Amino acid sequence: MKKTLLFAIDLTTKEVIVSESQKGSKEITFIERIPQRENELLFDAVSSMTKLTTSPKFDVALFKAMDTVCQLIYAKHTE
Repeated sequence: MKKTLLFAIDLTTKEVIVSESQKGSKEITFIERIPQRENELLFDAVSSMTKLTTSPKFDVALFKAMDTVCQLIYAKHTE
């Protein structure tokens, strides 16, 4: 089954929290925390994606596009 990467921001520690989940599963597995200073671009992208969720005119297509950007930045980070 395909795994999906999940991203969140911890504003207290200024870190990106990366987790994964099997598609269709409610179980989430922690992968790592990435400090903002270690990958500013990923931190900004995840922050922007998070802000989209609070918009009164939430746009699913835009959210999915930002998620794809976050996935690509993270993949580059892990290389």
